[in-house]
Amino acid sequence: MNNVFVYLEIEDSIVSEVSLELLTKGHALADRLGVQLEAIAAGYKLENVGNQVFPFGVDILHIADDKRLSPYTSLPHTSLLVNLFKQQQPQIALMGATSVGRDLGPRVSSALFSGLTADCTALEIGDYEDKKNNKTYRDLLYQIRPAFGGNIVATIVNPDCRPQMATVRQGVMKKEIRDQNFKGETRYLDLTKFVSDTDFVIEVIERHMEKSKVNLGGASIVVSGGYGVGSAENFKLLYELAAVIGAEVGASRAAVDAGFAEHERQVGQTGVTVRPKLYIACGISGQIQHIAGMQESALIISINSDPSAPINAIADYVITGTIEEIIPKLIKYYKKNSK
Repeated sequence: MNNVFVYLEIEDSIVSEVSLELLTKGHALADRLGVQLEAIAAGYKLENVGNQVFPFGVDILHIADDKRLSPYTSLPHTSLLVNLFKQQQPQIALMGATSVGRDLGPRVSSALFSGLTADCTALEIGDYEDKKNNKTYRDLLYQIRPAFGGNIVATIVNPDCRPQMATVRQGVMKKEIRDQNFKGETRYLDLTKFVSDTDFVIEVIERHMEKSKVNLGGASIVVSGGYGVGSAENFKLLYELAAVIGAEVGASRAAVDAGFAEHERQVGQTGVTVRPKLYIACGISGQIQHIAGMQESALIISINSDPSAPINAIADYVITGTIEEIIPKLIKYYKKNSK
């Protein structure tokens, strides 16, 4: 009762990265509250899910294994979570801000009248003082997310309704195994007690899935460009450098808004969060929204014509100059000095 729950997204019996990241954060929240971490797996052929999630500190794994639950459809998964949450009464419920989570989360929260904060970039535990009613709430979930187009960061609390629900973007939380040998409890759910036959009215006949060609989150080197790159034509220099050093190309929101790069390459609070071994920021001023999406990079190099650009304050190395001047030299000397 009143534990922290994480809904696991599963494709071909593999738990998604965002779910594993949420388990890491969920365990930290559960520790802070002195409660257990529970996970929910709904799909087909889920025998190996426990081996994937128990090392992240899952105390209780609920499994609903039925061929009709895979692939994901809205009605049965919603009924399963709504009825399970009514039974177990979690105080916090988390899921990924993915196409599945953005469909499932609002349905569950609406049915439970609990509310939901979407696209969170941070989650913390803290107190809230309601001065109007002279009441203090202890150990609430701080649901932190960008608002108004990323111009402000909002901290949202839900004092009275349970569960406190949030969806979280992939890459925002750091994935971390707690104990490779840890084994929690597995509970197989009797689906007939949670889902009715009418929930399976929709049948998926055929699926076509195409993976994104951009893998910013998994790249060990990212070369990102900002508005200071100047043009889409100059952005080609970033692609040339990336091709030479084996990197992925990213962009700031200003560069995306200017049409220099596609939205799927956007790094920052309103884009993708990255943690590469090397991050090369080209013509990026360093607004707080962008820094939030790349500040945990192992090594940061800033290339900027403005020596006082804010991003230079967090960079490990700063190269002052124009993109047109610096990048061709980087390409030339890398080719010259690499095997």
